[in-house]
Amino acid sequence: MQYDSVSQFLRTGKVHLAKGPVALIFVEDDVEIDSTLRHHLDLGFAKVIAFMPTAFDLAEDLAETCPRVTMDSPRGAAMRDAVNAVNAAAPGLWLYYCFNAEYLFYPFCETRTIGEMLTFHTEERRDAMLSYVVDLYAPDLEAAPHAVSLENAQMDRTGYYALARPDPDNHNHPKERQLDFFGGLRWRFEEHIPANRRKIDRISIFRAKEGLHLRDDFTFDDEEYNTYACPWHNNITAAVCSFRTAKALKSNPGSQFEIQQFKWHNSVPFEWHSRQLLDLGLMEPGQWF
Repeated sequence: MQYDSVSQFLRTGKVHLAKGPVALIFVEDDVEIDSTLRHHLDLGFAKVIAFMPTAFDLAEDLAETCPRVTMDSPRGAAMRDAVNAVNAAAPGLWLYYCFNAEYLFYPFCETRTIGEMLTFHTEERRDAMLSYVVDLYAPDLEAAPHAVSLENAQMDRTGYYALARPDPDNHNHPKERQLDFFGGLRWRFEEHIPANRRKIDRISIFRAKEGLHLRDDFTFDDEEYNTYACPWHNNITAAVCSFRTAKALKSNPGSQFEIQQFKWHNSVPFEWHSRQLLDLGLMEPGQWF
């Protein structure tokens, strides 16, 4: 199940978009590819599709299970174009996107499938879900120079905050039910992060529809998709637990030698369980119990 391009996949592989939810995994480097795909398969996605360069390998079982779409550089505009192309090809389908070494968690994900969660979310008349990108990092950068360690992953337990999201069309009032969220490594090491890349909110789960487009800040051009709640009550939110920022800070020339460690007094071991994220307020169940 290998496709030479996104366009070929959409021409000849649409059988993989017959049933959702579908996870789109964009593989930027060769770090934790297999664990990322397996994690999302275990959550119950109907299909997990890997967009990745030909140079990277997949485990044999994953090569048989996960459709593979060749992309030389699955990031930035190319990544957004791929998400938008899949959206256009599969209206009505629930989609999720992330990068390798990122792991989706939602309330009660240990006992409830992604399909069960999205069935409830659909009943709430919601077509998208806010997620927070929670930075993970290795505690010892000498032992793990690329900052990735599944066994000893750390996260920040404090330092997260939200600001009203300005509305360029109404300078007197911020956008309704939208906030910009900050925290984690992008906050602690903000001098190494461009200002337009410091937010940690991402609309990573959404229902495809005609004319919808993902923007470069991981929001959509339908403003209701970018809200954290409906007008009546709060809704479910999710967390994407991610080594991506840590990897970038330890590989970019401008920051790799400036940062000796990520661990600080507010670091805690990541427990790989939704209860920890709920307790820290990094996602919420809304009305789902």
